[in-house]
Amino acid sequence: MSIGEMLAATVPMVRTLNLEYLETTPERAVLSLPDQGDFHNHIGGPHAGAMFTLAESASGAVVLAAFGDQLSRAVPLAVSAEIAYRKVALGPVKATATLGRPVADVVAELDEGKRPEFPVAVAITREDGAVTGEMTVVWTLRPNS
Repeated sequence: MSIGEMLAATVPMVRTLNLEYLETTPERAVLSLPDQGDFHNHIGGPHAGAMFTLAESASGAVVLAAFGDQLSRAVPLAVSAEIAYRKVALGPVKATATLGRPVADVVAELDEGKRPEFPVAVAITREDGAVTGEMTVVWTLRPNS
């Protein structure tokens, strides 16, 4: 089962918004939000909450791809998220998430008994490639007790 299939099966919001996992690697994840009238805002584009969920979901996918082998000893948790809406989004949108620190550095901190934090940058784009939003999610790996 791929990370996208696993998340679609276990995260209700992924199914609700019909998010599509286009790429998921330890370095980046790309998800798309189809154009759906049920999730439009007052100007006919995707609602800000839907775009936030898309971007946060992309960040979670890259975190699982990068640190899935650490799940027996730590739980990934989002610590904070900040989003900026840059341009009007109409139609389908994509979110591309990239890990902000080398995996080995984060795992080394975990090995030292620390609770590492690391950023994931996400760009939300329209079909024409214009960036409509940018998000940074800070994640942590909380060691299991």
